[in-house]
Amino acid sequence: MVNRSTALRIIATSIMLLGLTSGEAIAQMPHDEMPSGHGDFQRIEQPLWMKGAVTASGLGLIGLELWWFLLSKPKSRQAIAQGGVQEVTVTVDGGYEPSQIVVKAGQLVRLNFDRKDPSSCLEEVHFPDFRIAQDLPLNRTTAIEFTPDKPGRYEFTCSMNMFRGVVEVKNS
Repeated sequence: MVNRSTALRIIATSIMLLGLTSGEAIAQMPHDEMPSGHGDFQRIEQPLWMKGAVTASGLGLIGLELWWFLLSKPKSRQAIAQGGVQEVTVTVDGGYEPSQIVVKAGQLVRLNFDRKDPSSCLEEVHFPDFRIAQDLPLNRTTAIEFTPDKPGRYEFTCSMNMFRGVVEVKNS
């Protein structure tokens, strides 16, 4: 995942490049020097408030996208331990809910995947660090069990790597 400072560098670079290309690099011919004839474009003058509204709307949408993809926090849930098993139910519907699961190292973890989304991408879940690939039948709950030995962040994904989640393992 891209961290915040990298995202800000990308945005600053994009703004600088946009400023450079919109200045001298794009030649504009004055309106009165444009050749007239059939099929030529005519300049339509827009009021200043409309230009400002369009610009503000565009910047607002860019800000919303950046927040959504880079800055929003995933929903996290601590596993509930009962009888030596840490258990969490993960709803599979357009992604994984919760997408971040916190467990303790050295204890058995049971993740119950409740698949509601019929898309083919979510038919299977992969835990590469634990060498687990499990089919998730539609409208059924499938339990996956493993024991994380050491602290760390272990990712799980759909079969196409489009949807992701993380099991965060902490010391007991």
